Amino acid sequence: MLHYLLQTIAFQLFFIVVYDLFLKRETFFNWNRAYLLVTVILSFILPFIKISGFKNAVAQEFVIALPEVFLGPKVNDVKELSPLILETETTQAISIFTWQNLFCLGVIVAFGLFLAKLFKVLQLIRNNSKIRYGKLNLVKLLKTTNAFSFFNYVFLGDELSERDKITILKHESVHVNHKHTIDLLFFELLRIAFWFNPLVYIYQNKITTVHEFTADSQAIKHQNKHDYYQNLLAQVFATKRISFINPFYNQSLIKKRIVMLQKSKSKQIYLFKYAILIPVVVGMLVYTSSSFKAENQSTINIHAQDVLLKSLIKEYKTKLVERIKTESIPELFKEYLGSNEVYILSKADLAKRLALYDYIGSGKFKSQKQSVNDIISDSAVNEFPKLYKTYQEYLDYKKTDEAKKRWENGTRNGVLRLLVNDVKNLTTSEQQREEKLINTIKNDDYFNALLITDGTMSTKLTFNKPVIDVEEVEVVENTTIDVPFSVIDEVPVFPGCQDLQTVEEKRSCMSKKISEHVNKNFNTNMADSLGLTGRQRINVIFKIDTHGNVIAVRSRAPHPALEAEAKRVVKTLPKMVPGKHKGKSVNVPYSLPIIFQVADKVNKEMIEVVKTENTEDMVDVPFSVIEKVPVFPGCENLKTNTDLRKCFSEQVSAFVADNFNTKIASSKGLTGRQRINVIFKINKNGNVIGVRSRASHPDLEAEAKRVVNSLPKMIPGEEKGKKVNVAYALPIIFNVSDQNKDE
Repeated sequence: MLHYLLQTIAFQLFFIVVYDLFLKRETFFNWNRAYLLVTVILSFILPFIKISGFKNAVAQEFVIALPEVFLGPKVNDVKELSPLILETETTQAISIFTWQNLFCLGVIVAFGLFLAKLFKVLQLIRNNSKIRYGKLNLVKLLKTTNAFSFFNYVFLGDELSERDKITILKHESVHVNHKHTIDLLFFELLRIAFWFNPLVYIYQNKITTVHEFTADSQAIKHQNKHDYYQNLLAQVFATKRISFINPFYNQSLIKKRIVMLQKSKSKQIYLFKYAILIPVVVGMLVYTSSSFKAENQSTINIHAQDVLLKSLIKEYKTKLVERIKTESIPELFKEYLGSNEVYILSKADLAKRLALYDYIGSGKFKSQKQSVNDIISDSAVNEFPKLYKTYQEYLDYKKTDEAKKRWENGTRNGVLRLLVNDVKNLTTSEQQREEKLINTIKNDDYFNALLITDGTMSTKLTFNKPVIDVEEVEVVENTTIDVPFSVIDEVPVFPGCQDLQTVEEKRSCMSKKISEHVNKNFNTNMADSLGLTGRQRINVIFKIDTHGNVIAVRSRAPHPALEAEAKRVVKTLPKMVPGKHKGKSVNVPYSLPIIFQVADKVNKEMIEVVKTENTEDMVDVPFSVIEKVPVFPGCENLKTNTDLRKCFSEQVSAFVADNFNTKIASSKGLTGRQRINVIFKINKNGNVIGVRSRASHPDLEAEAKRVVNSLPKMIPGEEKGKKVNVAYALPIIFNVSDQNKDE
């Protein structure tokens, strides 16, 4: 918001400077009026206009991310200690004086002043006599020489001479016919919303001046100029000081009006001056588009980030297709999904997950569809409403309230989630939420742990208590009163399953019947009214008591309405034959996971975007799919692309580490961890070209370019027998040692 306001003020200042230098002395009053109105509106609109053609973007190309190069001593990871919970009271000071409150106070005061002035004008209309004069309503003001107009009302003091009244009526009728009051009210509203911006007041003063010039130029067509001057100069300047009226006598404008009346009419050729607005606006669009580009970058060019993510997705999918032939499918899929307890995935983990979506959506894994859905439902889809084109887009989404809510609602294996700003310093509100969740865990057998994270650091509070496994329908609950389904002698029997003989058949029949009952009775129409999308997981816990009735129904879902509906449906299950253990009827606990697929749009959109992006025409061949990769000197004896890639990465890392001037840190006063991102290509001749870098200091960028440009000539990459360009991205991590900082 601050950046937008600064841009708006800068544009207004530039427009006013152009007006003062080139336009205000001309007699094209209607053009000047249009310029002032258009430019003030443009100043508010231009910051939102982003034209991609004005961006100085990196060409759309594939790049490969090389391993990070570490310069200086590596910093050991901080070992996280177990959390210590202390009983304490925390008070939080609430500041009344904030910039938001100051802004609102200014708006309220400005609006109050506007209403007071408007009330004063309306009171004059109401309390004084009025006469209809053509299109004008003449309002007679007692004991004054004031004269001004407001819309089609012309206010005339009764002490004015008849001759003066005629002159004033000609002048004010121009204001009425040209609807000048609308202009002034428009700027009055801007003064309310942007009361802190002095340029809005300047704009209003300038357009008031233009209004008077326009009215004067029309009025003197029917009167002698000399008499008109004398009329202006001979009055007592007692005009109403109201900013949105058109006063005839305005002391501050008298001199300017007389000077303008004496000027000769501007030549038509000077209308070309207004064409200067075109390059001015184009320049502003270039700036806003460039600034938009900068906002959507992290540390290297956004287009390089785009193609890097696409390249990683394609590479991981290729590996998945190869590994799936020999490795355990559930374990492999869980590896690609990553940890469900991490709020922000790394770029590589994000690419893995999106690669898995693409693979599953391609229809090549229909035989294990149900098991795949079970894996993905909890840890992925609920937190991924769409496919991200860039890693920065993903990071931006994770900052939104929608993303935070999705993640916190995605409970799994009895672990509740809490997202905070800083794990080490919880606010009062966050402490209250933590306490509420802990009480939920204590009072609900399903939950057993609380995961607290701020996106970078996490802590997990675990409570030792019997846990109900919601991943299986057969639940084991170690209590002395209830007997687990898996070890009971005689399982409960659902109506219609009595004739089956074995325990396994009765279990299978019961699961099938319960699923059919839920599918038939669950109100799926509630999705539209609640605004639900994607996959919704509902976990229900209940018992079949010693009389065969369903009791103790509890549910957990992302929305309270889903919980209530699940409880209602499960409570309508018919009475069953109770389970028996050692000849006695016993309670048997169950857990029923319900997957509510609202709309199957998510994966389809992801797949279409991935396929579209992976089929773009590229000038350069990606490192991950090229037939023959570029070869670094010394790696020529290796045969496979995998070995050549590994050797290339190792040699480049060693070369940069050996040749980078680390003394630059002390000379430039750099401290801590410095990250440098470099993009370059190996062209068809094996030379390094197109080196670009981004770092926190220009000297770091220059040094990185120097080192990469000094890489030796290599054997170029080949695709289909032709030598091609290959693009790379090289992240360099420069850790400035503690010794350097002390020195």
